[in-house]
Amino acid sequence: MRILYIGTGDIGLPSLEWLLHTPKHQVVGVITQPDKPVGRKLVLTPPRIKVRALAAGIPVLQPAKIRHAVEELKAFNADVAVVIAYGQILSRAVLDVPPLGCLNVHTSLLPRHRGAAPIQAAIRDGDTETGVSIMFMDEGLDTGDVLLMHRMPIADDDTGGTLHDKLALQAPSALEEALDLLATGNPPREKQDESKVTHVRKLTRQDGRILWSQSATQIDRLIRAFTPWPGTSCMVKDVQMKVHKAQVIPNADACPAPGTIVSANAEGILVSCGSGLLNLREVQMEGGKRLPAADFLRGHPLQAGDVLH
Repeated sequence: MRILYIGTGDIGLPSLEWLLHTPKHQVVGVITQPDKPVGRKLVLTPPRIKVRALAAGIPVLQPAKIRHAVEELKAFNADVAVVIAYGQILSRAVLDVPPLGCLNVHTSLLPRHRGAAPIQAAIRDGDTETGVSIMFMDEGLDTGDVLLMHRMPIADDDTGGTLHDKLALQAPSALEEALDLLATGNPPREKQDESKVTHVRKLTRQDGRILWSQSATQIDRLIRAFTPWPGTSCMVKDVQMKVHKAQVIPNADACPAPGTIVSANAEGILVSCGSGLLNLREVQMEGGKRLPAADFLRGHPLQAGDVLH
């Protein structure tokens, strides 16, 4: 089939790579977001999807609003569009361009975790599994009929970053199966159970503020979910401290008020939570380097009784 690839995020790179190399299909065009300023020097940087497509000789369009590019999309004469982490809502006019529709590759087990940050939400909420859903797009936010799902367990040490990479590598096999089913002319369609819907909005740095009144397990999941983005942090002595790695201390005895440091040594910074203890293993003071707790404490002495907020 003739494939129009619509996507911006790096999570779609393995899928684009597969599409470019499979003899089954032909990528006729790539639609991605406009180049954006990146870094402190605000260097105008193209999405990696664009770089890969141009290297393969594939034409690339970067409309500011895809709904204004309907005629350009029609010119590709694609059979189906594959949409992965594009970053814009597709209007009905856009959805109607490919005769076989638009397939969205979504990184959750729909209808759970519709929205912008399903990978982080799965870890944060304590899910034991996630996966890749391929759905027929409609005008709602991740509301379309599901064609298939590939499931994957979530490991106890998974972070938002590691799970992102695992799902990115799983997506091509799910996409291959979905396109094979589409080619039969009678692909399965399963409506989503609206009673099981959960939503997750786009994350901001403020979402990563640690609430020590939560349990040690909840805070540990938050830290892992929000690594590397948007990160988690708290305040110590009126300065922001990022927390990169932590460890739940099981079967902790009665603890002081949440946020109180129980001990601070080479083994870590042990903090009381709403229930249980959390050992902070890697931290970073605002403007400083990411350090193991032992190295951090040499330059930022903390002691039992100090309080994190």
